[in-house]
Amino acid sequence: MIFLAVLVFLGIILFEAPILVKKKMWRELAAFAVYLGVGMALIIPQVLDVDLPRPAAAIEALFKPLVEWLKADRLY
Repeated sequence: MIFLAVLVFLGIILFEAPILVKKKMWRELAAFAVYLGVGMALIIPQVLDVDLPRPAAAIEALFKPLVEWLKADRLY
C-alpha cells in the first residue's frame, strides 16, 4: 500500500514539476514541493496505521486558558 502512495506522489511530481521548471515558475515550484512534502508526511503514517494525534486537541489546549479567562466574572 505504501508503494501505491509513493507511486501516486511520483506521478504527480512527474506531471507537474516539468511544466513549472519549463516556465521558470520557481516560487510555484517551491510551494508545490512544500505542499507535496506535507501531503506525503501526512499520508505515509496513515498508510502504516500510525495513530496520529488530533490537531483539535492541540488547539483546545492552546486556547483553553483564553476561554477560561473570557468566561471569568470580572468586575470593572
